[in-house]
Amino acid sequence: MTEYAIVADELSKKYCRSLKRSMLYGMVDISRNILGISSGPDILRKDEFWALDRVSLKIAEGETYGLIGPNGSGKTTFLKLINGIFWPDKGSATVYGRIGSLIQVGAGFHPMLTGGENIFVNGAILGMSRGEIKSKFKDIIDFAELDDFIDTPVKYYSSGMFVRLGFSIAVHAKPDILLVDEILSVGDINFQRKCMRKIAELKEQGVTIVLISHNLYMVEGLCDRAMCLVNGNTFAEGETVDVIKQYRDHMNRQREDPAYTGVDPINTSGDVMITDVTITDENGDIKNTFYAADKARITVKYNAVKTITDPNISIGIVRSDGLRCFVEKSRTHGFSLGTLNGEGSFNVTINKLQLLPGKYMFYFIFWDSSNSFAFARRQEDAITINAGGPGNPYESVFHPDIEWRKENA
Repeated sequence: MTEYAIVADELSKKYCRSLKRSMLYGMVDISRNILGISSGPDILRKDEFWALDRVSLKIAEGETYGLIGPNGSGKTTFLKLINGIFWPDKGSATVYGRIGSLIQVGAGFHPMLTGGENIFVNGAILGMSRGEIKSKFKDIIDFAELDDFIDTPVKYYSSGMFVRLGFSIAVHAKPDILLVDEILSVGDINFQRKCMRKIAELKEQGVTIVLISHNLYMVEGLCDRAMCLVNGNTFAEGETVDVIKQYRDHMNRQREDPAYTGVDPINTSGDVMITDVTITDENGDIKNTFYAADKARITVKYNAVKTITDPNISIGIVRSDGLRCFVEKSRTHGFSLGTLNGEGSFNVTINKLQLLPGKYMFYFIFWDSSNSFAFARRQEDAITINAGGPGNPYESVFHPDIEWRKENA
């Protein structure tokens, strides 16, 4: 038995921007194939483009793999080729095991059939026997939370109801491989959380999962490896954290703001320069890996090239997906640096970080006394932290210092 669940070799797919030309090319290609003549898959005709161009990868059994990239980069096309919905124009995709997929709202559903009838139809498409569907019928309905609408034709379903039913069928089919597109974002927040718990459960059971999402923090938390596609080509592939960093850097360059890390762009006067930032533990050792209960001391060195009076200093923590977790200003705590002229330094001590596992970074901004403009900011070279410890990083950020105690009756 192969150690890989999915093997893609030079996978390529082209589309046509013009509907009329697409229909014409289709007729020509079918005719050429009937006559035993090659349809010329390597050639791009007028209005054609490569939606996916020579993408190769191997996904191991039991691996959770993320596909990221901007809209229109070929991610969904890749999943459709893996699932056999489309045939590749070049290359090949080999899959080992039963596939459960959630790629498009309502895919595989007949609009005139009820939700219950579509469970049997869609379950059969996914390879489930009639007896298997019957035994899991109630579980599928309960998970989808559609008891009151299971006898209603699905043409009356909302997009969220479609997703709930489709996802429930897919995960109860006991797939060896689960393909999930960004489609989960259609569901409400409670169902998204339920889906994430189910995906984590399938991951623990050894199911191979390929996940498309624009939620980079979720991808980082769930996926063992990842690939970034840009314009149908492989932009980056490998360890999830590295791929996400390369993707962020690429998108930041597209924004023409390479320092953007979740903090809105701020113009600075340059009157103060932040020359160095270090973070140490309570023993004074420089670290970048902390636990929730750890103390962290951040030392900031600066150089005021002009005389600055009583600046207000912001310190913030940003999670890797751009979520701003914490912002404080020095004036709020009654701290003042007084008048700045030349080099100096200050430090901030956080007695307990209390962050759940994830990647975080600090940023600092020197504001004038009225908070109307900034002298300096430090984001691009801020410190990244791997916050270790217990907790679910997909549902919250903060790990409070709490105590459980049973009262005597």
